[in-house]
Amino acid sequence: MQVLLIHQSFALPRDAGGTRHFELFGKAIQHGHRFTVITSDISYLTASRQLAYPKDETVAGIRVLRVFTYRARRNFIGRLFGFISFALSAFARGLAVGDVDVVMGTSPPIFQAASAWLIAALRRRPFLLEIRDLWPEFIINMGKLKNPLAIRLSRWLEKFLYQRATHLLVNSPAYVDYLINKGVASEKITLIPNGVDPAMFDPKTDGREIRSQFGLDGKFVIVYAGAISLANDVGLLLDAAARLDDDGRIRFLIVGDGNERERLEQSVSQRQLKNVIFTGAKPKQEMADFLASADACVAVLQNIEMFRLTYPNKVFDYLAAGRPVLLAIDGVIREVVETAQAGIFIKPGNAEALADAARFLCEHESERQAMGERGRAYVEKYFNRDDQGRAFIDLIEKVSRKN
Repeated sequence: MQVLLIHQSFALPRDAGGTRHFELFGKAIQHGHRFTVITSDISYLTASRQLAYPKDETVAGIRVLRVFTYRARRNFIGRLFGFISFALSAFARGLAVGDVDVVMGTSPPIFQAASAWLIAALRRRPFLLEIRDLWPEFIINMGKLKNPLAIRLSRWLEKFLYQRATHLLVNSPAYVDYLINKGVASEKITLIPNGVDPAMFDPKTDGREIRSQFGLDGKFVIVYAGAISLANDVGLLLDAAARLDDDGRIRFLIVGDGNERERLEQSVSQRQLKNVIFTGAKPKQEMADFLASADACVAVLQNIEMFRLTYPNKVFDYLAAGRPVLLAIDGVIREVVETAQAGIFIKPGNAEALADAARFLCEHESERQAMGERGRAYVEKYFNRDDQGRAFIDLIEKVSRKN
């Protein structure tokens, strides 16, 4: 069976970003299925054009086709132009791809999902729609989309795609309820949560090379790994770092990139913080080394009601690495961390509580080690990519039969 995915920010292990699709596709390839991905020629994290990559290549059995995307400034309007340009380029390329049994779209951004639907409709193939984040509700809640007409149009497009999808795939249990409340039948929804391949991480390694590279020998290191955008609220880490500035033991290592990075680096300089280090974006295949260098890991999002529904990828990586999690995100991911007894919950936006939790873990080695061990065991049992791969194979085979 041949599956076509339209995904602007598809990531390979050599790229920065989440590799959920690469990992799930790899499991299905072992069972004889084939995958073509149409993606952007611009990195969504660094906003740089990927000139070193060929336009068309096959990696680990996945055919990857890169199409032109308008490179704009990393503000809302600029990103919107980038989303639309990719959707148009991907649509044109998708019509020319060979035999396809299932067309898969993913959102956000929702424009690429619309392209996937149109390709599926014109080619008369089933349309599998994956919802990774709830668009447009997230950007409305963040105040980035305020125009009443734009809000009505975006919600119309969201509803249109839900109705036209042959089947919907979600990565958080809370999204199932959201879709049902939007009028989607429960039998039309499949949950394959975000998770992790535990084999990618070895909790026993200590990341000494990373520590040496960034001058962290002998320090208590807290790693943040992921996008640096307005939604991620990485500024909270700087506020916590400012409260720990007189504590020479603790360092924050921020691994990632995004449209907020430059502003936050300027803030570190202006505040003369000596306990925060930005590394820039790093490939997913190097993430095991960075997490191994950590004594604890941190996940943050803005204090917005809709973010209570999300399962951030990074948290599952942290747990698989066997590191305790400082979690400044409420909701369903809090339930995971607290059920696993694998970290400390901090109310989102509370820098003082985050600083206090960092000090606690720094001073209680046996407790943080136990948290790390429990977290690793929990994701091995409940969020293992092997199990999710089997569920994904069952899903695409089921969707293909609806043609």
